[in-house]
Amino acid sequence: MNTRIKDLWNKYHSWEVSSIYGTLVFLGLTVYMLLMYAVGAIHVIELRFLNLFIMLAGIYYAIKQYRRTHNGMISYFRALTIGTGVAGIASATFALFLFAFLKLEGNLMESIQKSEQIGRYLNPYIASFAVMLEGFFSGFGLSYLLCNYMVTDTPSDPVGGIIPIADADGHYTSDAPHS
Repeated sequence: MNTRIKDLWNKYHSWEVSSIYGTLVFLGLTVYMLLMYAVGAIHVIELRFLNLFIMLAGIYYAIKQYRRTHNGMISYFRALTIGTGVAGIASATFALFLFAFLKLEGNLMESIQKSEQIGRYLNPYIASFAVMLEGFFSGFGLSYLLCNYMVTDTPSDPVGGIIPIADADGHYTSDAPHS
């Protein structure tokens, strides 16, 4: 029973960490977009690459926070889940903000429609959805890269026990190969 409660706490706490840092990433993306809009550099596509650094920082610190609150331990898949959760929350809330911004401020949507090659097919719905997909998948990719870079715990044994492994002679053993 104690293990069940511990598992539920870890799942709840990973959601809590993801939502906090996802909200912080959303705020960072929003401030950056409004700053670029105020400066008049909203149409410079290359500046969108800086969004990756905002997302990367949020994912990194979320994984670090989870590790800090769990005695310095985090599994690979938990880290991947937390990073993807941060990206999902941040990109979904930013897409909602962008949708409202494009609906209320019509000049930006019109200038996007005029300057982009597929602009005549764009509307606030499609533009916001595309930004949400871009944010989610770039966040997932960043999470994957961070999980491979950061030190995570060793994976646990499979639920049914250790899978038998055959050696060169065909004899089965339950010992994992030693390196």
